[in-house]
Amino acid sequence: MSDRSKTFSEEDLRDRLTPLQYHVTQESGTEQAFTGETWDQKGDGTYHCVVCDTDLFSNESKYESGSGWPSFWQPLSDAAVDTEIDTSHGMVRVEALCHSCGAHLGHVFPDGPNPTGDRYCMNSASMRFTPQVSE
Repeated sequence: MSDRSKTFSEEDLRDRLTPLQYHVTQESGTEQAFTGETWDQKGDGTYHCVVCDTDLFSNESKYESGSGWPSFWQPLSDAAVDTEIDTSHGMVRVEALCHSCGAHLGHVFPDGPNPTGDRYCMNSASMRFTPQVSE
């Protein structure tokens, strides 16, 4: 479980985030499939929490799931993403949350590729992509 060491006021979040980013990260919303900024991002780099800038995922674990949302088979580390059971909308799912600030990222499904078999189905609105800089 998270220590939620990074906390922000509602006013700060509404000032910094777009309405969609706020809805997704703070109200457990979901962006429409195939519309997010990073669902088809293919470059080398890192995906960070849009709320607190924590490193979440690497392009090395990203794959095309066909779902219309950025999909990864694992986070950057076991400590980057927390999971909780989500029983909203009349179904049981596994919610993915930023470990540092508790922002809603998306959901985890057991239909991903090897080696984990997991599909971290994330919202582009909850993440910011930083391209890897070539040396």
